[in-house]
Amino acid sequence: MHGNDILIVTEDDCKQLIDSGGAFDAVKDMFGRMASGEARNFPVVREAIGHADAFYGFKSGFDKISMTLGVKGGGYWPGNMAQGLTNHQSVVCLFDPDTGRLSALVGGNYLTAIRTAAASAVSIETLSRENSMILGMIGAGHQAGFQLRAAAEQRNFEKVVAWNYHPEHLPNLGKVAGEVGLPFEATTIEQVCVQADVIITITSSFAPLLMNHWIRPGTHIACMGTDTYGKQEVESKLVASAKVFADEIDQSTSIGEAQHAFAEGLITKERITPLGEVVNGTHPGRSDDEDITLFDSTGMGLQDLAVAGAVVRKAMEAGTVQTVQIG
Repeated sequence: MHGNDILIVTEDDCKQLIDSGGAFDAVKDMFGRMASGEARNFPVVREAIGHADAFYGFKSGFDKISMTLGVKGGGYWPGNMAQGLTNHQSVVCLFDPDTGRLSALVGGNYLTAIRTAAASAVSIETLSRENSMILGMIGAGHQAGFQLRAAAEQRNFEKVVAWNYHPEHLPNLGKVAGEVGLPFEATTIEQVCVQADVIITITSSFAPLLMNHWIRPGTHIACMGTDTYGKQEVESKLVASAKVFADEIDQSTSIGEAQHAFAEGLITKERITPLGEVVNGTHPGRSDDEDITLFDSTGMGLQDLAVAGAVVRKAMEAGTVQTVQIG
């Protein structure tokens, strides 16, 4: 590449260059580097745009180890599915940290899906009981299939139980379960909570769906849907009663699942542990089989940069990259 070249990595390129395993490794490493201070996540900008019921914003950061600097711009358009598009639309811009020059544009839709699934998978690997047998899914949208696949790689689950606000979408998730060799049962949200050893919530709810008294001791919950002020998937009492881990504490208490319990004074920031500390071995995570563990994932720019950087390196190694010249 010449000094003025910008690398272009399309959505299709991304699907060829990185899979769930590659995303898992990249995201897990980034959690560790955040906890050790080698990578810094910058504050999120995320706002309702006042059109199409859409949310739009920016997530960014810098990783000193891989020298990855960049920003993901994009958001959530709830009407996109009716137009044959995914609701989440985004692109990742990478910059040369030595000069600030734009170096790459990377399609962000597929990468957002696999990095979000990778984050919950890291929490399942590090926090759930090794003998977890039943996976519970709350939500059956586009992202849910990625979540199920990534989770199935972490534990020897024997069954998937699921609930969705729109039950007509559940057969699509059941198909994914079948593809990874797991029996699938659509049931009530209470029964998901009562049966499951691991629960993944991936909805856009603004009211609590999971109640504290439904959750059995030893359950691990990965809260993946709450990433905006006002959203909520679990009741505050459940957050307060669990051992809480987060991708980033300030985001957790401002736009994440912990925002409500924090605002109500039921939990303090000191009660929340960065997941990267568990990855690095500086925090034990689960202390016994009775702990209810909860991972509050708001989504970080560093997760996007981790997978985008991995894709760019693979694209350059493959020698099949597209470039455009500017300036």
